[in-house]
Amino acid sequence: MSAITKISLGNFTAFKSLDLNFKGGVNLFIGSNGTGKTHLLKIIYAASSITNGEDLEKSFGQKIVNVFNPYQGRPGRLAHRGAKSVTATVSVRRDNRSQINASFSNHTKDPSGITVTGEEKWKRTSTISAYIPVKEMLAHAPGFLATTARRELAFEEVYSDIITRAFLPQLRGPASEKRKKILLAIQEAIEGKVVTKGEYFFLKNKQGDLEFTLLSEGMRKLALIWLLTQNGVLTEGSVLFWDEPEANLNPFLMGKVAEVILELQRVGVQIFVSTHNYVFIKELELRRLNTDAIFYTSLYRDFDGVVKNETAEEYLSLDQNRISDTYNSLYNREIERSMKDLEV
Repeated sequence: MSAITKISLGNFTAFKSLDLNFKGGVNLFIGSNGTGKTHLLKIIYAASSITNGEDLEKSFGQKIVNVFNPYQGRPGRLAHRGAKSVTATVSVRRDNRSQINASFSNHTKDPSGITVTGEEKWKRTSTISAYIPVKEMLAHAPGFLATTARRELAFEEVYSDIITRAFLPQLRGPASEKRKKILLAIQEAIEGKVVTKGEYFFLKNKQGDLEFTLLSEGMRKLALIWLLTQNGVLTEGSVLFWDEPEANLNPFLMGKVAEVILELQRVGVQIFVSTHNYVFIKELELRRLNTDAIFYTSLYRDFDGVVKNETAEEYLSLDQNRISDTYNSLYNREIERSMKDLEV
């Protein structure tokens, strides 16, 4: 197992050109809507996923199409839109010096038209990964995998992937002290444990077994992390991709989510997160230790509409920060309104 260290994109979706370096800890993406945060998570996940499990038989090109689900399955629609013919390029690197590359034009019609290099060596190193989308799926698990196996559904493959990982059985043997700490922290937040009955998930607590359809979506997301920690998907050397963990979560629980992410990083899980939430970021900052690795990337558009990036190891060091700018604006408006009220 080895960590993702770099991604390079050319003419891919929102990006004309992008080069980003990553760390083995928490890699956090912020930025306005439409700047490509989710696309970054998906393309890195596609590269990670094909090294393990059922996806081992899939090509990188096929996984890219499955994860993004472009119209009619045409990879060319993932190329950066413009008036001319363009070639999209993707390159993902790991710290063991392996690298996987893909290229295709905006005219490419199916996955077989994607040129992939470095795949054989890339797959020699297995990496367990999990992608948690914005929409929680465990409540919809019954029958979902069987249906997607038989029918063409308009769902990106990240949804069936995460259900498959959630269904994995518990690891044998006692949990390590670090894993126990994570599990107990989540159990405290959700006030129980997760159990399965066939394809149904339940929260087991003092009230009995509560089916997931009766729980809030935010609670179900925390329960999913509990499952993935218990069954060993999230363990040393694995990679977690979490798109907007704050979605549908009460601010009161943001601290728990931040603490769980930091603890996962401390046991050796590499984490990629996208967020719009100031409270979540501040909880990370306030709870981080000197030994915790958090790396911030701000994505923004310049005056020509081209997506650019800025990176920093401290949140307050970012110059391009729409989250901070918005909260500062709210604060200033509140002060101005209070001053007007005093004048009256």
